[in-house]
Amino acid sequence: MTRAETLRVELDDRSYDIVIGSGLLPDTGKYVAPFARAAGVVILTDSNVEKLHLLTVEASLEAAGIPHRSVVVPAGEASKSFASFESVVEQILAFGIERSTLIIALGGGVIGDLGGYVAASLLRGLDFVQIPTTLLSQVDSSVGGKTGINSKSGKNLVGAFHQPRLVLADTAVLDTLPKREMLAGYAEVAKYGLIDEPDFFDWLENNAEAVIARDGAERKHAVYRSCAAKARVVSQDERESGKRALLNLGHTFGHAFEAELGYDGRLLHGEAVAIGMVIAHDVCAAMGMAPAQDTTRLMNHLQAVGLPVRASQVSGVHWDIDRLIGHMSHDKKVRDGQITFVMTRGIGKAFTSREMDVGKMRAAISRSCRAD
Repeated sequence: MTRAETLRVELDDRSYDIVIGSGLLPDTGKYVAPFARAAGVVILTDSNVEKLHLLTVEASLEAAGIPHRSVVVPAGEASKSFASFESVVEQILAFGIERSTLIIALGGGVIGDLGGYVAASLLRGLDFVQIPTTLLSQVDSSVGGKTGINSKSGKNLVGAFHQPRLVLADTAVLDTLPKREMLAGYAEVAKYGLIDEPDFFDWLENNAEAVIARDGAERKHAVYRSCAAKARVVSQDERESGKRALLNLGHTFGHAFEAELGYDGRLLHGEAVAIGMVIAHDVCAAMGMAPAQDTTRLMNHLQAVGLPVRASQVSGVHWDIDRLIGHMSHDKKVRDGQITFVMTRGIGKAFTSREMDVGKMRAAISRSCRAD
């Protein structure tokens, strides 16, 4: 079995391990065996991952003597929908599953979110394992038990908290990702440094190229540090009643841009988050609570790796500020009619607040949308 590092997400009887290493996929059966029963497993994946990794996982389960069946959905954000959810549920029920059936979500964030919600819903709750195959899902969406689908009103507005039994993060599979997908995931890596680990952001400024370019010690370290940061927060605040909201740095703005484009792929989630994090720093600098040079430093770093830093970089789009703010009003972080924003006093100094200067926020969004 490939040497790996293990992190524990401490949640009492819902605790689980995150296993991180290179070349773990061929050993899937050995890692999954403790959670698999006679009813076997159902693998949920998408059409892209099917071609790249499904046979490896199936062969490993076969070698471990674990019965398995697979369901494949089209690749892309459109599969995180009511229609796809219904189709997947009906296909799995047709297999004649039991409450001991294990679901494996093999794929990126879409598959992890969809698969987790399917597992939470079928027979009122099945165990599931996350095998994330993108950088974004390895460092963010596979950890923490947030599952769900999108609605016409916004992203991730329908779902459940349902913790996995295991997260298996093989850093070698990231070498199969298109560069754009890798960069989108990197935005979430940078986020952890921006929240409360400025030393990690310092490290990323010197090592980002290696993290993105190839499987190696730097990539493994970045995934480990990111997962450790998220595991720590999730252990303290499983259902986002407090500190966990910090993990949404840049997301309120980013989700608005995604919703305005209808999740059509012109703007990937991580790209939207990158733009959103810049807006968050920009508006906080305008409000006098964060150094303007930190906004510049963040923009320089994201631009250096190849991420967008302004909404105006999405070609052919005329952004309507009022519509964007309207999307924000549907955000999951709205409480008592007010949005809880993740704000910052500088790199590594994020905090949550409802005290947003709406005028300065509009101006910051306008600067992002304006082609200068």
